[in-house]
Amino acid sequence: MLKILFIGDIVGAIGREATKKLLPKVKQKYKPDLVIANAENIAHGKGVTKKTLQEILDAGVDYCTSGNHVFSRKEAYDILDDDNSRLIRPANYPDGNPGKGEKIINVNSPRLSKASQKNILLINLIGRVFMKEDFDCPFKKFDEIISKYKVKDLIGVIVDFHAEATSEKKALANYADGRALAVIGTHTHVPTADEYISKKGTASITDVGAVCALDSVLGVKKEEIIKTFLTQINESHQLPEKGECEFNAVLIKINDKKKQTVDIKRIREIINIK
Repeated sequence: MLKILFIGDIVGAIGREATKKLLPKVKQKYKPDLVIANAENIAHGKGVTKKTLQEILDAGVDYCTSGNHVFSRKEAYDILDDDNSRLIRPANYPDGNPGKGEKIINVNSPRLSKASQKNILLINLIGRVFMKEDFDCPFKKFDEIISKYKVKDLIGVIVDFHAEATSEKKALANYADGRALAVIGTHTHVPTADEYISKKGTASITDVGAVCALDSVLGVKKEEIIKTFLTQINESHQLPEKGECEFNAVLIKINDKKKQTVDIKRIREIINIK
């Protein structure tokens, strides 16, 4: 039985600090074989830097997905272009952009059956509904990617679908039913209570949530966001760096013999960052 821990969007310094403090305890309790996190907001809430990425990798994250903010900082270009990078970006960005949207991950777990393959295919996709950018179709991109790999060589496929609309996330989860082990929604920073496993063994959740300041608006100082709503003038986003922080993740259990997911569990912890 393979166990994968997927952590929602890690937001800013407070999110990184909470991950550093909580992840070792969460790993000790649940003993995951693989830890994946969405890292597009780790550098002060927008983008990725080499330093901030290394922080969460050192904390115990194995591989990172991202989203529409991944190119917000120029350092990401070099990170993504490194063939050994443990960060991927949405696969349905237009061709020619730095980085890759999928990654074969070798999972070396004593819990895997002897006859089982040890490879997981991690795919990062981004939604189009309510997004400003003009991305390629995530549904067709999913088909394109899995057609490149032989199913017999994989335990299965994990998808991070970074999208705004719940309908689009639900639709992709159903579209990938039986072809992916899990379709995990990210981006909105609000955890949903709709975790589900289909009869074909595909787990899904509309949004896993975030690792961000609890007393905030999606990780941003609440006063600034309220002011924007009142005045319709956009303010620069500032993030709390101290105080209570929520840590949201899901634990997925996979029957590697049947290549099906058998359980998905929401994990939520609160920690005070001083």
